Amino acid sequence: NIEPPLARRKRFEEPLEQSVETIMNQHYPQNRRPEFAHLKATVNHPKKWSDEFPNLYLLVLTLNDGKGGVVEALSTRIGFREVETKDGQLLVNGKPVRLFGVNRHEHDPDHGRAIGYMRMLEDIKLLKRNNINAVRTSHYPDHPLWYDLCDRYGIYLIDETNLESHGVFGYLSNQSDWHNAFVDRAVRMVERDKNHPSVIFWSLGNETGCGPNHAAMYGWIKERDPTRPIHYEGAQSSPADPFYVDMRSRMYPSVEEIIRLAQNELDPRPVLMCEYAHAMGNSVGNLKEYWDAIRAHKKLIGGFIWDFVDQGLRKTSPDGKEFWAYGGDYGDYPNDGNFCCNGLVQPDRKPNPSLYEVKKIYQRIWTSPVDLPAGKVEIYNEYDFTNLADFVQAGWELTADGNVVRQDNLPNFTIAPKQKLQVILPLEKTNLQPGVEYHLKLTYTLANDTSWAKKGHLVAWDQFPVDFPGASRPDSLSTDAMPKVKYDLQSKGPVKVTGENFSLRFNTKTGGIESWKVKGTELIASPLLPNFWRAPIDNDEGNRLPNRCGVWKNAASRHKRIEVTAKNLTPQAVRVAVEAALEAGDSEYQCTYTIYGSGDVVVANTLTPKVRAPEIPRFGMQLALPAKYNRLAWFGRGPHETYWDRKTGAPVGLYAGSVEENIHDYVRPQENGNKSDVRWFTLTDANGSGLLVVGAPTIDFSAWPYTMADLEKARHIHELTRRDLTTLNIDYKQMGVGGDNSWGRRTHPEYTLYADKTYSYRFRIRPYDKTMGEPADLARRPLPDMNPQD
Repeated sequence: NIEPPLARRKRFEEPLEQSVETIMNQHYPQNRRPEFAHLKATVNHPKKWSDEFPNLYLLVLTLNDGKGGVVEALSTRIGFREVETKDGQLLVNGKPVRLFGVNRHEHDPDHGRAIGYMRMLEDIKLLKRNNINAVRTSHYPDHPLWYDLCDRYGIYLIDETNLESHGVFGYLSNQSDWHNAFVDRAVRMVERDKNHPSVIFWSLGNETGCGPNHAAMYGWIKERDPTRPIHYEGAQSSPADPFYVDMRSRMYPSVEEIIRLAQNELDPRPVLMCEYAHAMGNSVGNLKEYWDAIRAHKKLIGGFIWDFVDQGLRKTSPDGKEFWAYGGDYGDYPNDGNFCCNGLVQPDRKPNPSLYEVKKIYQRIWTSPVDLPAGKVEIYNEYDFTNLADFVQAGWELTADGNVVRQDNLPNFTIAPKQKLQVILPLEKTNLQPGVEYHLKLTYTLANDTSWAKKGHLVAWDQFPVDFPGASRPDSLSTDAMPKVKYDLQSKGPVKVTGENFSLRFNTKTGGIESWKVKGTELIASPLLPNFWRAPIDNDEGNRLPNRCGVWKNAASRHKRIEVTAKNLTPQAVRVAVEAALEAGDSEYQCTYTIYGSGDVVVANTLTPKVRAPEIPRFGMQLALPAKYNRLAWFGRGPHETYWDRKTGAPVGLYAGSVEENIHDYVRPQENGNKSDVRWFTLTDANGSGLLVVGAPTIDFSAWPYTMADLEKARHIHELTRRDLTTLNIDYKQMGVGGDNSWGRRTHPEYTLYADKTYSYRFRIRPYDKTMGEPADLARRPLPDMNPQD
């Protein structure tokens, strides 16, 4: 506690006037002394405050009367820390730091902007548990309790002035009549929040253009509080930004743009993305590319994802179904629809799948392979102030086709901030099995309880495939011992293929499998057909994909010609071939089905666009099974949904669950539930019977309890009717979800299926029941490699 000079008056036995005189030693330029006391004390070697070590002190001020009695006492928690921008970097306590941030509106699903303490506390813990260390109070100063929590738990804040004139751009900032209104908002924010160590920047507002009124705000704040940098994204120019900001800030720049800004030698200030990775619906693709660039350039100090929480409101439909309401659901017009729902978490704080990607990319412990077969890896501590000793417990596991075969904890080790350490794991004793895929995964969990998570909470992980020397591949299955299979192709009729205990029927007008019976049980509820479409995500709607790429929506059924043929390759194998010319892109489409006496069907698809056409949303196949087939198991990335440009946050492993558990209800229904890099999966009923699908080598898949048409039609989750079927998608790929913004930016080129090349993929599909053994054992042994042209 710091005892102020007034409280020491009696002890020093000095006249009150003399004591006041000794402490009123501050003068303002060209003015007399102030009419109040300025108290000053020096604290030697305090524990400094940061996001990693939010050290706080209790400051108590007491006012005593002439007899030494306490008249009044005030207290507040304070922290000691230094913030500055220097050499193109952001420094906290002299150390360069980066901001792994989100924007956050104050929102509660039941109380709107009236957000309670427990909801704030929930938000703080969610941020910390997901490696988020910074928040921009977009676009107004928040409830005072929020700052107390950020002080206590360790969150860097950009405190933003309640100032926005989006519709008139910079007009008001250039009008002298508005000078007082601009400056007054800055004054009130600074005076209210100046004692919070969590506030490391002041922000001059949002999307209000720029002009002399912003310059006046900067001048007043700097004179009042020279200890904090000042941010304002609207202050932009080229080749350098205006003088009245301490960093260059941008909204929704491309990766290439932030690299150009970082390499601009004419402006030495650090570069910040105050808004990026627009998290609307199924989004936040290519986050890794942003952070690869940030970590490679010292002037890039981080960014704030837009935004943290979907701002939907809980509402009940007339038939009693609860859903998330948004613009237009209250008879309000005009409205912006679901554009208020851009969060990493839903209104009730249930994570959207993008949150798992953010947690992974924002982690600050990294493992790199050095010599994996020998067990040598390197661990890097990216934290700014934390030594990993006693902070985390490191563990490792080696899996064989997803099954853990070896695991252990690493001994406690010391790695100082920004330092590396090589360790050797005892992998050389592994007994190798033919055809098995090995992965090494390292995990870092909290070694002790913290204020925001319990011991054992996962803070970081990395995983690597391990190619052991000497590992062999299994022999192909021999067809000689298989039962015979035959076909029947009648003029203008279906192709029927029959084998021992199974039969398939192919429609010669569509080329699809329309019936597949096993021991008399029908597996198919709607045919297996090619699919080039997806229910548009919010980013698709924003860049007009439904109009731009609509030619692919019904491409599978719009043939200029189609031919279906059949022949025996061997007595144990039949080939059914589909040759089609599609209207979309004047494309040539080929699909061959090789049916073996074992019941396996190898499906090979090729698409070759011949003329200029828009990008292809998806290249895959779709069918439906009866609803009883509703249990999933797979070996691939998981457990949450992943996409081509958003899968870094999902390790390869064995996962299982119901179809219902593996969809995701976005506030506005859209494409969801995809699983990437899948080696094999099963879709079965309660008795373990159904289908096994094996990639060659990998596929993507998803399963829904509704149709894609249902998904595309629904505008709210309660409108998405469950059907008496399970829709199954078996895909080569679909385009990435993107995420740079949701109002025009397209998916990055490296994650786009452009219609200027040939695409091919294969998979094996077969009836399965649990009496056949483990799916991995069945998937591991390949069938004979019969080229589709054989």
